[in-house]
Amino acid sequence: MHHGRLDYETALGLKELRTRIAKAGIPSSKLDESINIATWNIRHFGRGRRTNQSLHYIAEILGQFDLIAITELSKNVRDLKKVIDYLGPYWDVVFSDYTYDYGGNGERIAYLFDKRAVVFTGLAAELDPPRKKNKSTGEWETKLSWWRSPFMASFAAGNFDFVLITAHIRWGNSLKERQRSLQLLADWVDKKRKDAYGIDKDIIVMGDFNIPKIDDDLFKAITSRGLRIPDVLRGMEHGSNLAKDKRYDQILYYPSYTKTFTNKGGIVDFHTGGIDKLYPNKELSHAKYTYQLSDHLPLWMNLDVDLDDERIDQVITRAEQRLAKAQRERDQE
Repeated sequence: MHHGRLDYETALGLKELRTRIAKAGIPSSKLDESINIATWNIRHFGRGRRTNQSLHYIAEILGQFDLIAITELSKNVRDLKKVIDYLGPYWDVVFSDYTYDYGGNGERIAYLFDKRAVVFTGLAAELDPPRKKNKSTGEWETKLSWWRSPFMASFAAGNFDFVLITAHIRWGNSLKERQRSLQLLADWVDKKRKDAYGIDKDIIVMGDFNIPKIDDDLFKAITSRGLRIPDVLRGMEHGSNLAKDKRYDQILYYPSYTKTFTNKGGIVDFHTGGIDKLYPNKELSHAKYTYQLSDHLPLWMNLDVDLDDERIDQVITRAEQRLAKAQRERDQE
């Protein structure tokens, strides 16, 4: 971390923040063996005025991970650039464009990553909803919009190549609207996974899905095509909002490699312990505090990216299954 010169109050706050972060139990990543990934909705990140003190705190939290999907990044990326300076020269970012109309809320999605652990492999694109041809006009049109386009990018760590897809699903006027958006995303990701020309079949889906609880209709929509939540996250007793009673944020995957998602994951609770210890000598209301840090807690997972043993075992298993099938066919002749 490259915090540079700090004032007394920021130093005190960082000391307290590090104590809170340590309680999350995030393991140390190991080059070519394991990485820690996270998704964090940083409230209106880049919109309005955040203090340098808050940007130091955000950098400290982000620096616990190797790859982070950030939602609610503003069209103005000035604060993101400051945070990257604090993180240091090994850090890089890939981010989406923003939608100009009000429906997009001026938001981007970003992937922030430590180049020593994770490599960006070239694919970066916003998801377009499926289109159908209007027979009367000849135009290809969409029936449903996400408002804020999900964003995907390809990465590699160790010998694990994967594609991340991150979304910030709109709240909408009803649960049915939200459910339609989530179902559309599940259908799109499933189609991409089956695409013969897809860059990689290992897809991880992350972000703020505005799902209140596990196994409700909204959760069933996003998991209807085979995406699953890692067991360690399913078993969490709390959510990722500050009150820890909502499961808005999710990390989902297709279980191609059983070892990849380890039994280590959870949230980083930077909030419990109060505002005053993070911002000593400042009178900061809860509402203003959420615009300095966030109203969401980061959700994280540890990934095993050394898959040689499992890949070798899978090759052997498939070969032995083919041999056994061939033997049965010969025996039936």
